[in-house]
Amino acid sequence: MTYTYSPTGVCSSRIDLELEDGVIRSVVFTGGCNGNLKGICSLVKDMPAKEAISKLQGIQCGWKPTSCPDQLSKALTEALQVEGK
Repeated sequence: MTYTYSPTGVCSSRIDLELEDGVIRSVVFTGGCNGNLKGICSLVKDMPAKEAISKLQGIQCGWKPTSCPDQLSKALTEALQVEGK
């Protein structure tokens, strides 16, 4: 399934992800720190979404209370609820 999330409090403006049976198949960020986000997307590819959530949840960016990785954890949490996992 594909899922689109609109992050808040960060530089990226959109997260598009694809899940298959609770496993991340792809993630694409729009905006944000291009190289860092490509790296994160590469690292979480083919990872169980719940594992990625546990690793990324709560990460902060500088003085902000959230970050793009934290927003990805929120997107994955919502996507899993939609997928029923």
